[in-house]
Amino acid sequence: MNVLHSLSGRLLVLTIVFVMLAEFLIYAPSISRFRKTYLEEHIAKAQLATLALEATPDNMVSRDLEDMLLFHAEAYAIAVDRPERRMLALKKDMPPAIDVVFDLRETSFPTWIMDAFMVLAQDENRVMRVIGESTKNPGVAIEVVMDEAPMREAMLGYSTRILQLSIVISLFTAGLVYLSLQWLMVRPLRRVTRNMTRFRASPEDESRIITPSDRLDEIGVAQRELADMQSEVRAALRQKGRLAALGSAVAKINHDLRNSLATAVLVSDRLAYIDDPEVKKVTPRLIDAINHAVDMCSQTLDYVSDTRTRLEKSRFHLQEVIAEAAAAQREAFPEAAWDNAVPFEIDLEADRELLFRALGNLARNALEAGATQLRVEARRGENEIEIDVSDNGPGLSARAKDNLFKPFAGSVRKGGTGLGLVIVRDILRAHGGGVSLLHTGEDGTAFRLVLPARSG
Repeated sequence: MNVLHSLSGRLLVLTIVFVMLAEFLIYAPSISRFRKTYLEEHIAKAQLATLALEATPDNMVSRDLEDMLLFHAEAYAIAVDRPERRMLALKKDMPPAIDVVFDLRETSFPTWIMDAFMVLAQDENRVMRVIGESTKNPGVAIEVVMDEAPMREAMLGYSTRILQLSIVISLFTAGLVYLSLQWLMVRPLRRVTRNMTRFRASPEDESRIITPSDRLDEIGVAQRELADMQSEVRAALRQKGRLAALGSAVAKINHDLRNSLATAVLVSDRLAYIDDPEVKKVTPRLIDAINHAVDMCSQTLDYVSDTRTRLEKSRFHLQEVIAEAAAAQREAFPEAAWDNAVPFEIDLEADRELLFRALGNLARNALEAGATQLRVEARRGENEIEIDVSDNGPGLSARAKDNLFKPFAGSVRKGGTGLGLVIVRDILRAHGGGVSLLHTGEDGTAFRLVLPARSG
């Protein structure tokens, strides 16, 4: 793997860049301070050179001594500005013209930084006139005329040393950060990545579930969450595999099962015409049992079939479909009261038969759970239509709520398949909508169905 493509490699480069940036922020005031100190030292040297004049009676020295003093002060001329008078103390015979003036008494910090970088940017020597206050005699100013090139060379040497030190510090720091990240983050992440790759290749293999470490940081939490997720995925795949096997088995016996149920229906119909009181007593229960078996088989076959829901859309009034669903349920639940509170003007474009089936499933679930009253309301929004179906039943149990949309697990009554709400959800999703539980309790249960207001 290319180092720059790895997380640790990128962090290594970023660390070097950030350390160098921090060093530059330190370097800028440092180089300006170096220049200021350099000029102040030359002001001090110039003042020492003028002391030789004060030792003579006439404040004059020989030409050879004057040249020697100027040589050691690295100056062309030196002047002393006292409050009472200004005196040119030392100078060469022909001092050069002055190119730039720097007054150390008036310069601000930002100006010092700017002047320092301007010196480094110069490629030619300039003659400077530098003015500074005497450190021993306040009020006395010393002026020095000197070359800029030696100062620039000294600043470049200082900058080179700072750069070398910065590179060493950045590499050392980046190396420590790199090793720390390798140990603390990159190696655990690589282990997680390798495990995810292995698990994807065979998610049903229990040995490929990651073994989390004892770490208490975010990496440890991620490992434990990954282990839990892989365990849940493995369990879900096993369940889906069993469901697929069940679907195949049921599909194979579908023909024989339907023939057997059809025969049972014919026999039960004949029994209904026998005058024997005992036969008349058990016949309705037999018919209900057969109808229940047919319904369970139909729901199971519809769910495990591998075909997608095909929509045959048409435009219709929602109120009419709800009325048809209520009429269909009255035969099995004649005492149930329906309150169709849907305005007639609400129409939609959907599969009428599938929506009828979804509403029938919701109603049958509620009535079989013990509800005696159903109320259906609807409202049209800008982009969707909301349909609320509520009942006065005893409410859902905690187990039913936890397995609400899980096939074969969410039934609220004994012997149910738990597929009613799953089929409702699939129908609504096929339309681009959904279904959700609004509330449930002793005062009843309410579901909300959402459908697009306009056809997609």
